[in-house]
Formats: sequence, C-alpha cells, structure tokens
Amino acid sequence: MTGLKIDGMEVAKSIKMQVKEIVNDLKSKGVSPCLATVLVGENTASATYVRNKHKACEEVGILTKDHTPSADITQEELNQLIEKLNEDKTVHGILVQLPLPSHLNEFNTTTQILPEKDVDGLTPPNVGLLSIGKAALVACTPSGIIEMCKYYKIGLEGKNVAVINRSNLVGKPLYHLLLQNNATVTTCHSKTKDLKKICLDSDIIITGVGNREIFKLTPDMIKDGAVVIDVATTRHEGKLSGDSDYSEIIEKTSFASPVPGGVGPMTVAMLLKNTVTAAAISKGIDIKS
Repeated sequence: MTGLKIDGMEVAKSIKMQVKEIVNDLKSKGVSPCLATVLVGENTASATYVRNKHKACEEVGILTKDHTPSADITQEELNQLIEKLNEDKTVHGILVQLPLPSHLNEFNTTTQILPEKDVDGLTPPNVGLLSIGKAALVACTPSGIIEMCKYYKIGLEGKNVAVINRSNLVGKPLYHLLLQNNATVTTCHSKTKDLKKICLDSDIIITGVGNREIFKLTPDMIKDGAVVIDVATTRHEGKLSGDSDYSEIIEKTSFASPVPGGVGPMTVAMLLKNTVTAAAISKGIDIKS
C-alpha cells in the first residue's frame, strides 16, 4: 500500500485564510492584531525563523513589532523589555524566540509574559489550563498537529498514539491535546524500553527526536496502515530531514507527513491563530475557531 501525504503547506494555507478573515473582522471592530517578537543576539537560524513569522503576519494583516536586543543583554533588562510589552495595549501577542544565550534563563524569561499575551503557550498558567482542557492559547506545534488530523479526517478517538518526544514545546502539550481527543497516549523518551514494540502497537506515531545519530523511525517499526507524523527537523546527509525517510515509510502507512513541508508550516500558522485569539480576548470579542 502507498499512503497519502499529509501536506502541511495545504493545511497551513487553510488556517491562514481563516486567520485573515478574523483579522478583517477584528479591524472592522477597531482592533488591529499585533505580534511583538524578541530576538536576542544574532543567531542565524533564529533570525530566519523570526523573519518568516513576520512575513506570515504581513500576509494575513497582523501588525508586528520587532525587538532585537544584543546578546549581552542582562536578565533584568530583558525582563524590563517584556514588562514594557506587557503594558503596551497595542501589542496582543509576545513571542521570545528560543533558544536564548546561555547566561539568560528561559523559564524566568517566558514566565514574565502575561498569560493572555503568551502566543507560544509556554507560561505556567497556560500550561496548567491546557492540562484541564481550558487553555485558549496552546503551544503552536502540538495544536498544529491536531489541526492536521482534523483536516485529513484522521480520527483520534480510541486510537493508540505513540509520542516520541517529552519536551515542554511538543510532547507534553501534545499529550494533553490527544487525551482531550480521547486517544490513548504513550509518551516515549530516551529511557523507554522496547520502543519498537510500542510503535508496532500504535495506530498513530508522532515522532520528534531530531537526531539521526541516535534514532531513526524505520518501516519495520510501523504497522501496516498506521499514521506517521514527523515533527523532527535535522540535517542529515546534507539535507533537511526528520526522524524518518518519507519515501520509505509512505509505502507502509495510510498517512505520513514529510520533512520539510509537513508540521513546520503549521507551527507558524498556529502562531498567527494564537495572535488573533489573543487580540480578540483583549477586547472581550468572541471569534469562531
């Protein structure tokens, strides 16, 4: 069998169209959604990510404010910048691009952001709300994965799902979202025993290790007709790759996402959606998701 491609570009385009409509509606009510980004230092990869986010915002009509403090900024100075953005009523979403320089504390930094402006869904209040199914702003990559499943009508209820990632950005929030969709979730990590058996028992495998030297999801780990969503991004043999080789696994699966072109575009699309959601919340406006 040959499975179907989960095209993240196509799904992201659909989300962006929805966001653009919401932006126009909010502007008609006197609200101009605005995202403030904070990029510390001159990390080339991070600069590219931020530039892409600004471009995506422009495409749907979201305003942006770009803050680029030097790499030697102190924690106190960074906290002061975030507090200034918290108080700025024209800013609805705040995104601090990670990773930060080693002398800065990421947890300390992200917890400075007001929960209602936390478009990355990383602050403790939003993480806690997610765990009880009440979060309005959810981490972008996990929520993007759920949207991909909805778009392709990949049912989650009653399915055995293996998540090979336990990070705060992906694995942990994804666990809660899958649980809310009535999936049975197994979170796997570096200490998990018999990972191959867990994968073979799974209807859906969501993998995000990102290091081909220690892990590769191979066809013999996938049962016939399973779904594979590859969240990882790494350089392998000179090209951008995930945890699996798409050309290999697509022959075994019912659906599979490629890298690039799979989950990546969804992360940016969901950031846009979170930004307009935050803008609506700030004015007590109810929007259709």
